[in-house]
Amino acid sequence: MTRTVLVTGVSGHVGARVAIALAADPEIDRVIGVDTAPPPSPAGEDGAVLGRTEFVRVALRSPDLVKVIRDADVDTVVHLSLVSGPGGGRAGDTGGRPAMKEHNVIGTMQLLAACQRSATVRRVVVRSTTAVYGSSPHAPAVFTEDTMPVEVSHHGYARDATEVETYVRGFARRRPDVTTTTLRFANLMGPGVDSPLTRYFSQPVLPTVLGFDPRLQFVHEDDAVEVLCRTARADHAGVFNVSGDGVLLLSQCARRTGRPVVPMPSPAFRLVSGVARGARLVDFSPEQLSLMSHGRAVDTTRLAAELGWRPKYSTAAAFDDFLRSRGGPGELPRAVVDWLADLLTGR
Repeated sequence: MTRTVLVTGVSGHVGARVAIALAADPEIDRVIGVDTAPPPSPAGEDGAVLGRTEFVRVALRSPDLVKVIRDADVDTVVHLSLVSGPGGGRAGDTGGRPAMKEHNVIGTMQLLAACQRSATVRRVVVRSTTAVYGSSPHAPAVFTEDTMPVEVSHHGYARDATEVETYVRGFARRRPDVTTTTLRFANLMGPGVDSPLTRYFSQPVLPTVLGFDPRLQFVHEDDAVEVLCRTARADHAGVFNVSGDGVLLLSQCARRTGRPVVPMPSPAFRLVSGVARGARLVDFSPEQLSLMSHGRAVDTTRLAAELGWRPKYSTAAAFDDFLRSRGGPGELPRAVVDWLADLLTGR
């Protein structure tokens, strides 16, 4: 039985939701949320954002984390603190790529070392990403958990997640008595999700790579929270892909948004991405740029068989719910709009 849960990354949207959901479970005695800053309070609201979750301000790399785990007799650790880009959307996080890598990789190493030394930890759940498979013209149509990536990313979030999974496998070998679960999530969608992909689809003009129509998969934030809570409450050892059923082509996503599409050669697409990054609209990493060309799809049979559960939202339903939560197209800076107009008219 789960008694005391430690949740990392509670300043993030999903981390906060998971902590709140677990704290509401009467069968769980105590939930401790750790991060370098608490989640931001909704405007006009007072009181504890995390419900009865006990917030502890501590970095993953801090030796104080060992003390938190030991003193609270933590038996379950849910690690949700990996960030997908510099700044990562975490409260108080303004670091660049070096800080991101130190947090993701070194921080996870420190957390796993603390778990390894603990006499009480018996379950560890780690949030990972399907980005570990990469996106390539040589990739299989569908990735299973046992499929090796055709091209391994050497930078960014995908690289960090690959390294993190290596350390998780090492931890599982050293502590076979601890149930270790790795959840590889497709891109999250939902009203509360703020990511490079949700920002891309929120723009009034959608640049695409000429000649490519990638397959995309999404998982709704509600389903992500549900599967994380399920694996925190019961033993489900192994690696699992997590995605809503089905796929959407990028062209289908664009039609659903109602926004105009601007197909452009790959170099021009990368240039536009750079302009958008400079304007702080969309921060596309190299692996995300590859996704927009080659796409990616994963098989979730193992998850359904192990948990006896399927996501409530399909890929299409998750995307539609995200769109319903957005009031209308965002605004591009005038310089970007003029540049796109010149590109379309050939000037």
